[in-house]
Amino acid sequence: MTSMKTKLLVVGGGPGGYVAAIRAGQLGIDTVLVEADRLGGTCLNVGCIPSKALIHVATRFAQMSDGTGLADIGIKRTTAPSLDLARTMGWKDGVVERLNRGIAGLLKRAKVTVVKGWGVFSDAKTCTVATADGPVVITAEHVILATGATPVALPALPFGDRVMSSTEALSLRELPASVAVVGGGYIGLELGIAFRKLGSAVTIIEAQDRLLSLYDAELVAPVARWLDDHGVAVHLGAKASGVAVGGLQIMPRDGSAQTVIADRILVTAGRRARIEGWGLETMGVDLAGGFVAVDDRCATSMHRVWAIGDLVGEPMLEHKAATQGHMVAEIIAGHARRFDPVAIAAVCFTEPEIVSVGLSPGQAAAAGLETIIASFPFTANGRALSTGSSEGFVRVVARKDNHRLLGIQAVGGHIAELSGEFALALEMGAVLEDIAGTIHVHPTLGEAFHESTLRAMSHANQF
Repeated sequence: MTSMKTKLLVVGGGPGGYVAAIRAGQLGIDTVLVEADRLGGTCLNVGCIPSKALIHVATRFAQMSDGTGLADIGIKRTTAPSLDLARTMGWKDGVVERLNRGIAGLLKRAKVTVVKGWGVFSDAKTCTVATADGPVVITAEHVILATGATPVALPALPFGDRVMSSTEALSLRELPASVAVVGGGYIGLELGIAFRKLGSAVTIIEAQDRLLSLYDAELVAPVARWLDDHGVAVHLGAKASGVAVGGLQIMPRDGSAQTVIADRILVTAGRRARIEGWGLETMGVDLAGGFVAVDDRCATSMHRVWAIGDLVGEPMLEHKAATQGHMVAEIIAGHARRFDPVAIAAVCFTEPEIVSVGLSPGQAAAAGLETIIASFPFTANGRALSTGSSEGFVRVVARKDNHRLLGIQAVGGHIAELSGEFALALEMGAVLEDIAGTIHVHPTLGEAFHESTLRAMSHANQF
């Protein structure tokens, strides 16, 4: 048995953990990072990056397969494309591997010691890691918990055989002829749309009365139209009740059991914090509703034990985890920091994409705020029209009395690239006049943001 002592122990090498470790190393803090699997966590290895790679391939393949928009712009094809999914997945794995090596290089440059293995705490500051070379006992002055989250399994649909989580869906080597997606949230729709573009027949089963319940109906409408236009069957108000011969048994609210034909069943019922299996119960750390309870510095109830990312609750987003990791490392180094963002942007990489940051019109009304709301359609945006992707709009929500921006939402092709500008506007406390007075480059999608603020002030200069 080997023993180590360190100033900081980070458990979990995902976006929260590795960012915390790198920043701590840069600040001269003696740091050990423990990770049982690959560096990068869910997001890099089996989540954000591989799913966006697959979505990219699916979109390219769909454009070549059905000729969507190509004939209109003078492009003709004489043969249909073919898909080698194994090669696609190999390319996707190469993207992940390149980023994985980059993280390892940054950790090495920051002089962070990486210990590979599963760690289990025996008390708040002592962790035993089962490595390939035997157990390693690590004691630390500070501990950052960054253990992330795991997919939620449904009792009626345990993972295995034809039932898969997003992890398995992103590793398929053969395209299933039909896929039933259980869950109409962002993970289910992103992957369901990708499989449809690749050629699978797709059915979506959602227990609630509408898809993408985190977003308002106006934002979701263009996505619902795409699903309908491309033959994706959607069952709302229905629950998956079990695997059936050749498919999935579902139970609509009227009680009439149905079987959905499906070669593979993709369960995307959400994710939950990984709080079991690594000794949290020995650490004297308080919980709050299935998450680790923290204050605005990400400090837990145990002195010098910190928790970040998915482990501490919604939103379960990479950029939130990374920001918290960076902050906690600086706090340990003696800086005065706290986690208090005005808003955190969320993006859904559907067809078309959705971005939301801050308050929606409904949320602002529920808070009793008098607002100005204005939208600008991409059908009037030169860049959107010239790329053949004019579905959607940008919408602003501002206070009526002082024009302070409260929220910004958008739906459209490649609109995710504006999420940073939207978040910055809210974080800096921008008013409508700030955006209207900023010269936006022409022709870009960002002009729609500019025009929406002009509309809110009743002097838009485009149709």
